[in-house]
Order: sequence, then C-alpha cells, then structure tokens
Amino acid sequence: MQILGVIPARYASTRFSGKMLAKILGKPMLLWTYEGASQSVLLDHILVATDNQQIADVAEHNGIDVVMTSPSCRNGTERVAEVAKKLHLFNIIVNIQGDEPLIDGTILDKVIEDIIARPDAAISTPYVEINSERKARNPNIVKVITDRNNFALYFTRSIVPYPRNKIVKHKKHIGIYAYRWEDLVRLSRLEPTPLEREENLEQLRALEYGMNIHCIETPEADNLISVNVPDDIRKIERILKKKSL
Repeated sequence: MQILGVIPARYASTRFSGKMLAKILGKPMLLWTYEGASQSVLLDHILVATDNQQIADVAEHNGIDVVMTSPSCRNGTERVAEVAKKLHLFNIIVNIQGDEPLIDGTILDKVIEDIIARPDAAISTPYVEINSERKARNPNIVKVITDRNNFALYFTRSIVPYPRNKIVKHKKHIGIYAYRWEDLVRLSRLEPTPLEREENLEQLRALEYGMNIHCIETPEADNLISVNVPDDIRKIERILKKKSL
C-alpha cells in the first residue's frame, strides 16, 4: 500500500491573499506545514499541489516536489484529486491543509491508520472535543456531528445540536482528510450540492452523495490553529516561541 500526502496551496485567499508564503518566524508558512507533515511515519511521499508559480518556486527551492494544477480547481479537494488522477501508484491520498503550520505527523498517522482499518469508510478525518460553548458558537470553527460509531452525520458552522441540556459535547472538525484513491476521484467528479454551497463546506458534498466519512478523535490536534487572517500568524508565533524554550 502506497500513501501520498498532498498539500494544496493556492495564492489567492479572500481573507488573506498570499498566506501560503506569509512568514512565520521568518519562514514561509508552507514550509512549516511541510515540515510538520514530514514527521509522519506512514506517508510514503509528500508534495505540494498549486497553480501559482511563486508557491511552486518556494517549494522547489526547498526540495519539495510540486505538481502544477489547473487554476479552475474550486477547492482543495479538487486540487488534490487532480494530482491523484496523475499518480495511480498511490492507494491512499491524504489532503493536508497548507494553512496548518502547527500540523503534527502523529495526527496524520492516526487518520491514515483509521482509513486502513475502516473498509466501510470512503474518507477518514480527525476531530477534537470543544471545551467551551463560546467556541462551539464560533462559525469559523466547523463542528461535526457523528453517530454512535463515529461516522459523520453532518458538518456545520452552527451550534448543532442545540445545547438545551448541555449533555452532548460538541466536536471541532480538523480539516485533514484521508481518501481511498477511487473515492477521491469519484468525489471530484460529483457536482456541488445545496448544503455544501450553503455552509461553504466541501465535505458536505461527500455526505450528500452518500459517502461514508469516519471521524477519529485526535487530542493532539487540540492546539492546531488554521491561518485565516493575518492576526493568526502572531498567535502561531507565540506558540512556536514557547515550544522552543
């Protein structure tokens, strides 16, 4: 079994243009993500998928393989799928968000182990429990609702279920996905769906077409911070400085 990690990296971003090359302690964010992903012991290879020459130049200058993808890709899933279609050697493809500079290889390995152990799952993805209602109500924090076997029922930016009795613990979804090759290719060929458009969450397309997504708890991901706006850079730099002490 061959396992490929793909970091989809686009230059344009509504809230933070060029964020893949934004400097974190003097080093482009893309390199932090790559180095964290490289700690995985199960990934056989990692590459960057981009349609931007600046990003490609930075990656290649640092010894990272790059696959140039079409600028018509609407999201990271489509960009990763375009790479998968060119590389039939790999059985499992892991979509590693480029704006996760604190990513740890342990998290990736847990997701990979999960997809291998779950032949009934088309996709595996991690989550952590949310420890406050404030976080649960934050629309920038995506929540996943699961069944008793931890298969996803729904992903949402809203607070679901409503905390009437405060019994159910909410789960923060971490945007990392492990796909079986054939399921990723199938997903990329499906048309966008109403719920996907409404929530702006591409994983809902898989659910709306009946694809099983298994979710695995990864407490190690509790401190991950996705970079969405420039202020997030300062938060990450504080965390990295503490780690180096």
